[in-house]
Amino acid sequence: MHWLYLCLAIIFEVGGTTSMKLSEGFTRLYPSILMIAFYLGSFTFLTLSLKNLDVSVAYAIWSGVGIVIITLIGFFMFHEKLSIVKAVSIILILIGVVVLNMESNHSSIEETIEIEEIN
Repeated sequence: MHWLYLCLAIIFEVGGTTSMKLSEGFTRLYPSILMIAFYLGSFTFLTLSLKNLDVSVAYAIWSGVGIVIITLIGFFMFHEKLSIVKAVSIILILIGVVVLNMESNHSSIEETIEIEEIN
């Protein structure tokens, strides 16, 4: 369930950031209201996911995947430029998120083995 909460947190964060862009500096009412609602939802689901996930892993995935999705939305929806440096940086972020998640899984396996050895 914690992974579902994290996915929802990412979706709401992306909605909030997109609404932030559409609010044009709080000059448009509905996108401004949506931004606040989306971020409230995002932080709620992120907090729920932290009951069972390490904060370092959850935050890295939340922010890293959010960055990638927002970059794609910026490119396709807002016609922002995507340079080689941006693309390589995003790939490095994704690699970092994957490695951090693998390390987290590896650590939890080691903890389980250590607990079993003690017993």
